[in-house]
Amino acid sequence: MLTIYNTLTGRKEPFRELVAGRVGMYVCGMTVYDHIHVGHARSQIAFDVVRRWLQACGYQVNYVRNITDIDDKIINRARELGEMVEALTARHIESMNEDFAALGIRPADHEPRATRFIPEIVAMISTLIAKGNAYVGESGDVLYSVSSFKAYGQLSGRKLADLRAGSRVEVDEKKRDPLDFVLWKRAKPGEPSWDSPWGLGRPGWHIECSAMAVALLGDSFDIHGGGMDLKFPHHENELAQSCAACDTPFVQVWMHNGFVRVNDEKMSKSLGNFFTVREVLPRLRPEVLRAFVLASHYRGPINYGEDNLRQADAALQRLYLALRDVLPAAGYEPGEATRRFTEAMNDDFSTPEALAAMQSLARELNVVKAAGDGPAASAYAAELRTLGAILGLLGERPEVWLATHSELTGAAESAAGRPEPAEIDRLVAARTKSRRTRNFAESDRIRDELAGHGVVLEDGPTGTSWRWQ
Repeated sequence: MLTIYNTLTGRKEPFRELVAGRVGMYVCGMTVYDHIHVGHARSQIAFDVVRRWLQACGYQVNYVRNITDIDDKIINRARELGEMVEALTARHIESMNEDFAALGIRPADHEPRATRFIPEIVAMISTLIAKGNAYVGESGDVLYSVSSFKAYGQLSGRKLADLRAGSRVEVDEKKRDPLDFVLWKRAKPGEPSWDSPWGLGRPGWHIECSAMAVALLGDSFDIHGGGMDLKFPHHENELAQSCAACDTPFVQVWMHNGFVRVNDEKMSKSLGNFFTVREVLPRLRPEVLRAFVLASHYRGPINYGEDNLRQADAALQRLYLALRDVLPAAGYEPGEATRRFTEAMNDDFSTPEALAAMQSLARELNVVKAAGDGPAASAYAAELRTLGAILGLLGERPEVWLATHSELTGAAESAAGRPEPAEIDRLVAARTKSRRTRNFAESDRIRDELAGHGVVLEDGPTGTSWRWQ
């Protein structure tokens, strides 16, 4: 059974969809005022894999990923560049889609833009005012009354008293409470605006997602995803206003991916330590970046650095080398690797363990290739390809991948002068036997021999794996 860590409850829970066989899933997308960076890519790859696994399990997934195409950052950037907001957002939506396609991130079933859901946003705000959860402030802005929702803080685990005591929220005398947040911003001269019962203005950031999610998925749906940085205040505010407006739990499972870090700091535009996907891909094949992301569990942090990227490149190379010169069978009987892969993915989408199962399968493939067992090799290759496709990997033909030079590592160049993977597997097996018989001199000799060929051995509780240095 699939279990998912639910941020709302703070534990892994068996997944039970609201409607049998169907999953409604909303993931926070981009604010389109700049190119996407590696941190954004990490989040979108993670939830792309969640969707792929749900589909592999037989669910019909309705996947919604929004676009924020109006907010202060967009308006300010358009002003800086001297262009219209619509031109700026259209340009960055196009570049976003190009980057997503390069990284194997599939298009969403729905990609709503905030500016195209103004009537739905206005209707939800009107409902909140009618229920006493929102009010029109002295400035003309419409504000959500945080104190009107008694469960506020349930997602982030924060208490109102603590938030007020240590709040960094700028004090605004026009608010009833410093924690109240904007649902509708009164337009300033020269800003894009839409008509509403409260005058010309535009939606606040939080209400956009609530209105679009409810419009496309209903008052209550299965999964809401996004980066850990969105948990508070964005998702907390979404939860509060949606529950108040619809009188439903809104979302069954909240999922949050961890940060990408650079030198132990979160990668972000505000810190200026981010790398855009467009900067990275000319020197790094897209599939390597995807493999780098999936080598860590989606909930944990990952460190963006040359060593980790090299390891991802080398790991992919091992898989493609195993697939080289083998025609995958039309069908196969799933084996131990598929069992391990399934177990890993059903355990809160544990992609590192799923990749480990694929590496084990690749080693078995190398052994049967060396033994000349064509039918077994074809079956293993088909199984490996199938598992790779679920993660969005192994989409290239092996000969194309291996012939393409990687400026990052050179790992994809011809392996001339290196032992074949099957020979490495044979030596690893011989070393394992030597260790079991306590012939440590022979074990060390084999390790040194492999090290001389640039092969690093890694001993673990389930056996010995290897990678190129």
